[in-house]
Amino acid sequence: MERDHQEMVVPPVEGVAGGGTAYGWSDTGVNDPRPLRGAIDPTKVPSLELLNVWCMPNTANVGPQDMPRELESISLLAARNERESIQIAISPKVSWGGSGIAGTVQVQCTDLCSPCGARLAVGQSLTLRRVVPVLGIPDALVPLDMPVCQLNLFPGETTVIWVSIDVPSEQTAGQYEGEIIISASKAEAESTNQSLSKLEKHQLYRELRDCLDTVEPLEGKPLEEVVERVKSATSSLRRVLLSPLFSDFFSDNGPIDMMEEDAISSLSIRLKISLTVWDFVLPATPSVPAVIGISDTVIEDRFGVEHGSNEWFELLDQHFKWLLQYRISPYFCRWGNGMRVLTYTSPWPADHPKSDEYFSDPRLAAYAVPNGPIVPCGDTAKDYLRREVEILRTKTHWRKAYFYLWDEPLNIEQYTSLRRMASDIHAYAPDARILTTYYCGPSDAPLSTNNFEAFLKVPAFLRPHTQIYCTSEWVIGNREDLAKDIIAEIQTENGEEWWTYVCLGPGDPHPNWHLGMRGTQHRAVMWRVWKEGGTGFLYWGANCYEKATVPSAEIKFRRGLPPGDGVLFYPGQVFSSSQQPVASLRLERLLSGLQDIEYLKLYASRYGRDESLNLLEKTGMYLGPERYTSEHRPIDVMRGEVYRTCQS
Repeated sequence: MERDHQEMVVPPVEGVAGGGTAYGWSDTGVNDPRPLRGAIDPTKVPSLELLNVWCMPNTANVGPQDMPRELESISLLAARNERESIQIAISPKVSWGGSGIAGTVQVQCTDLCSPCGARLAVGQSLTLRRVVPVLGIPDALVPLDMPVCQLNLFPGETTVIWVSIDVPSEQTAGQYEGEIIISASKAEAESTNQSLSKLEKHQLYRELRDCLDTVEPLEGKPLEEVVERVKSATSSLRRVLLSPLFSDFFSDNGPIDMMEEDAISSLSIRLKISLTVWDFVLPATPSVPAVIGISDTVIEDRFGVEHGSNEWFELLDQHFKWLLQYRISPYFCRWGNGMRVLTYTSPWPADHPKSDEYFSDPRLAAYAVPNGPIVPCGDTAKDYLRREVEILRTKTHWRKAYFYLWDEPLNIEQYTSLRRMASDIHAYAPDARILTTYYCGPSDAPLSTNNFEAFLKVPAFLRPHTQIYCTSEWVIGNREDLAKDIIAEIQTENGEEWWTYVCLGPGDPHPNWHLGMRGTQHRAVMWRVWKEGGTGFLYWGANCYEKATVPSAEIKFRRGLPPGDGVLFYPGQVFSSSQQPVASLRLERLLSGLQDIEYLKLYASRYGRDESLNLLEKTGMYLGPERYTSEHRPIDVMRGEVYRTCQS
């Protein structure tokens, strides 16, 4: 089987316990619950008689064994510069295929168009991805061909398609409508359309290439020449269309396939999509920085690149640019002794044009500055630091900069090392922001006899060597009132900030991004940030799976951690020949949560922060870390209320 074929291969993924077989796929085969009587020609039977099709919100975890529901049209709301997603589930009622599959379906999308002629184009604004289970839980989102893709269905299993609509910032507000057309079809091997031979392909390529060469250099040409070139191109295109390759589509009276196409279309399932684009534009720069770690050593090992090589820079650049679409601010990292960490957003020195490109990008809300060389350059760490800081402090984007030096210091020795490193930075840049993650004070020199009191005294203990105090949500537990005690210790008037983070804790039922948690639980991570009043968020790793030495190698979550912790995307090569990373459902829900914050911030700008918190509560969307909706409807109610009350 070719890797880029749309029939999905079960991905190699191993869990914490060394499993890797529980994908919802049966090792022994599944008996068709409705034995067939005679062969079925899917081109002559309404697809609704062969398929169950239904829609689910993006917070639903739709597994391979999920039961069908009623099919309803899709109605969505999105601001400009926002991504909104929906899921389409398909399961076979009967079998019409062979070779162990229930049958094949073809999925086709149309552009979404408004009455004024504006459109959201398929393949650009509208994309499809297949939801692939990981450890039996829907998580990986593998891109599908656009605008038409073909999928194999399996007996007794539900296949899920993730539909995303990205609305550009400049998109005209209004009502947009389109369709997703789902048709049961014959397998490729049964198709009467044979592939073109290599000679025929070359001939067709040459004709089209000549046509393009004729019309491409038109700018600045005299009108007469332009007319002649267009005539020549038209003649070439007509010759191609009238060639024997397309003879099946024409007769003496013109196209003859329209009736057949209409007949097939009448048998298809046509799913209507209605999207309301409103005039609010999500800010290009996220209001709450979400800084997410990317392990450079994992990239080096898996892709076989040497640290500091051209290929290394290219891979880091690819990851950085890909992750920006999720409204997060990536930083690369490598771990040292005692949880010391080297973090950097740009692998290039501060005086390199690429660094300025990275740091000036409005989508980047915060960037990490290294306190020493990333790639050996002959400078001492202090000389390198001084030069970097001198350059960056002259830039307008310096306000985004932070230094992340140590992860969760635990004892006096580690806290002392952290303060010494921070002092070196402040010697060159007194206005530099140092970020420190922690969940306790020094264990060998308690700041108080009470653990939480000791935790509250960490800011006073670290000051002035930290400006961003980043605490674990695990410490707060279900006592949201403790957030006020933490904030009371932060000197916001002196530029100090309180950020939060999650990692292996907190666990269920609190919001986190572990595999197997509910969709609203993933999305609620950011609702919690807004309600508690944090001004930033950190996540330790998005690609921190176990070491591998080839890109397509089996994915293994790190032992001792909850499945999914430290992993928000997968290498594309695990699922297909694609070089692009593959997002998880959890990464998409992180994005949705960040977008929800922008809605709440807009509402707060009109009616005050307290009213935005009241909106969270009265809709039933989020009341606390153990009291939030498990259903999607309250999310739509919140977003709809912001739309109703805040549209221009």
